[in-house]
Amino acid sequence: MKKPDLKKLKIAIVHDFFMEYGGAERVVEVIHDTFPQSDVFTALINRQAMKIHWYRLKDWRFHISWFGKTPLLRNYPSAFRFFTPIIWESFDFSGYDVVISSSGWFMCKGIITRPETLHLSYIHHQNKFLTYYETPDNWKTNWLKRLYGYLVGTPLRMWDFVSSSRPDIMVANSKETASRIAKYYRRESVVLYPPVFDPKIKLTEKYKKTKDYYITVNRLSKPKHIEVLIEAANELGITLYVVGTGREFGRLKAQAKKNVIFTGEISDAELSRLYMGAKGFLFASVDEEFGIAPVEAMMHGIPVIAYKSGGLKETVKDGSNGFLVDKLNSQEYIKAIRKLEKQNYQRLASNSYHQAKKYSREVFQQKLLDLVSANLKDR
Repeated sequence: MKKPDLKKLKIAIVHDFFMEYGGAERVVEVIHDTFPQSDVFTALINRQAMKIHWYRLKDWRFHISWFGKTPLLRNYPSAFRFFTPIIWESFDFSGYDVVISSSGWFMCKGIITRPETLHLSYIHHQNKFLTYYETPDNWKTNWLKRLYGYLVGTPLRMWDFVSSSRPDIMVANSKETASRIAKYYRRESVVLYPPVFDPKIKLTEKYKKTKDYYITVNRLSKPKHIEVLIEAANELGITLYVVGTGREFGRLKAQAKKNVIFTGEISDAELSRLYMGAKGFLFASVDEEFGIAPVEAMMHGIPVIAYKSGGLKETVKDGSNGFLVDKLNSQEYIKAIRKLEKQNYQRLASNSYHQAKKYSREVFQQKLLDLVSANLKDR
């Protein structure tokens, strides 16, 4: 793979924060692997929350904001989100040739760079709190949070729009996200699908190892609607592995019967083992911009059953590599699971595997390098 001469380029990577190891952090890890000499700027780091995944990042050269060094503030980033503009505008990127920001709800795309510095902003999603999408804390149901939200929302929304003009190039992680960038920021963007780890499996091995259970991998938060999947598993009596942690763990655990198994955070090796045995992957997230976990499952030859929402409409082809459900309820998932079990499984698994290959790590890295190189030439 042809890469820019890293000895001649000084590159910075900016990421909202490191408070968990999810899809956005996996993308940042691959960006860093593409430009391994980069400095990494972030609002804050919570090593304990990163859990078993911290080893991946421990040798990076981090620059942590003043916010992340202040104990009271760093423990409650959501409550102190009104500091966001000050956090990102306090960093100095004057010595860098290229800055790649990895932006989500903490809006690090709002950093300020010099005119001669190329700023490429990879947008995982717009700020859902400011655009009234479903959020993990469901803030609109609490009058105090609702009051706070309206007080800080208007100035933050204005800053978010104004600062969206700062990146030279906006890169969307899906067509779904590109449409939101056009809607909320009035900007065009380049679509670059996130990198998905390719375990290089053999389909014949997958067919042999497939057992009679299903799997879902996600943060256990309200917008992920894991309860719908548990209801379906409870009624059908199928074994469902729930991989992940989150604030909804206790409520979901109480809802589940013995056939639903919660694994918590597990290693990549253990997850790969579970994937190899899984018959299907269930996903119920609403307005997911891309959804790395379903594609990761497809890389293991697993057909996906997902809610017809967001970026899943781009990756799951109904009847080919899985099924999309139109309504977010357990009965629709039960119908889809029964439909899957009547299909030619090897055809679904093969289609899933080959569809996922479009989103490989190698494809992402080459397109990122091409994008940076082309825009450096223009400058």
